[in-house]
Amino acid sequence: MIFVRIDDRLVHGQVVQGWLPFLDAAEVVVVSDAAAGDEMRKTLMRMSLPSDVCLTVLGVATAAEYLKKAGSRSDNILALAAGPGDIFRLAEAGVSFSSVNVGGMHYSVGKAQMGRALFMSDEDIRSLKALAARGIKLEGRGVPTDEAEDVATALVDTTRTRRAGA
Repeated sequence: MIFVRIDDRLVHGQVVQGWLPFLDAAEVVVVSDAAAGDEMRKTLMRMSLPSDVCLTVLGVATAAEYLKKAGSRSDNILALAAGPGDIFRLAEAGVSFSSVNVGGMHYSVGKAQMGRALFMSDEDIRSLKALAARGIKLEGRGVPTDEAEDVATALVDTTRTRRAGA
């Protein structure tokens, strides 16, 4: 099974302490063109993971091919991307998944708050809406013990609010 998560911090404490044990993941696949070319970042991520969890860091196009093949394996894989655009690119490339855990998307200039620790740009919103239009469930949850938020509903509600206020 492939569990897909958006988290702009990629590999960090919540992932290592919360998601990996919850998912019983044998591998973390980081989907990031930037991280794939950054040896220091890859080394730090490897050091953060338990020794029995494999780390694979790939650019988006390569990750898509890798995940299409890995999807038939019996072990659990956590696919992490920093933003919705990369997840949408995976879906467009034919990677099959039915849901996306929308985790930490932290504040930066030009992003609006959409939920707990969910700040999104217009591009993020477009990518998430495109995923939802494909029938992919968007679940907002920082850690496994959090109550899940329906991110797709929040996107629709925000669009209505923006139109009404315009």
